[in-house]
Amino acid sequence: MLALIAPGQGSQTSGMLTSWIKDPALHNLLKQWSTDIDLDLLRLGTTAEADEIKDTANAQPLIVATSLLTSHALGIKNVAIVSGHSVGELSAASICGAITDTDALRLVRARGIEMAKAAALIPTGMSAVLGGDRAHVLTSIASLGLVAANENGGGQIVAGGDLTALAHLGENPPHGSRVRTLAVAGAFHTTYMATAVAPLVALAATISTRVPVIPVVSNMDGAVINQADEILARIVNQITHPVRWDLCMERFKSIGVTGVIELSPAGTLVGLLKRAVPEIESFALKSSADLEAAREFAERHA
Repeated sequence: MLALIAPGQGSQTSGMLTSWIKDPALHNLLKQWSTDIDLDLLRLGTTAEADEIKDTANAQPLIVATSLLTSHALGIKNVAIVSGHSVGELSAASICGAITDTDALRLVRARGIEMAKAAALIPTGMSAVLGGDRAHVLTSIASLGLVAANENGGGQIVAGGDLTALAHLGENPPHGSRVRTLAVAGAFHTTYMATAVAPLVALAATISTRVPVIPVVSNMDGAVINQADEILARIVNQITHPVRWDLCMERFKSIGVTGVIELSPAGTLVGLLKRAVPEIESFALKSSADLEAAREFAERHA
């Protein structure tokens, strides 16, 4: 059984679309998407500097566009399940057929802008806690007034909230762990993002949904979702709720997934899979040079 997964914010790298747009059809598709959402995805994905694509308002649509573009390039039909980490759920919503590519990009463009606005209201951030006992790590995070915004499995929990509290966490890591500050502009997937929700609810209400052709594993709780309206509602609501990627990986295992392809910009989620569920084979689709091998991998797990 084959799954496709789409990465979230922080996975972007400078020039990550360069190899993909050598295909004229993909180049033209990216240009059309750029026009559709009034954002130069072509430039951001090829020549923009690292600081520019770290900006939340640019990073989120760029990552989703990259995943969608590589899904088109891969062109496989034998996918049993699809999922996405955080903003990657918008890629998943389009790949499963619940919404169109353009609507996914319209939503993520607005999501990035509104979350950037929310992050600017109060200085907040995020830090990854690597290792340690899960229960003890969660207690330590909560004791500082922080939120476990991402439980990524494989011994990785991301705390979000006040910068002073995050600094204290870094100076006093939970037993058996180490803390790494993340280069993000705010406390995503916490109540600090509350002001971003209403504009996204309003935009989502204008989007027509379709019956999904592939189920989605939701990173809210690892549930398998088949209804388009619920897929869309969960994406919007989760702006202020934690990501439970650990439960997604458990779900892959429980339903019999044997192989997972991570769409570009790939690498982060494959790393988590290898640590948490090593019995599931994984493939990181990083550039167009990987397409033939990715298709062979897909055939083995169809």
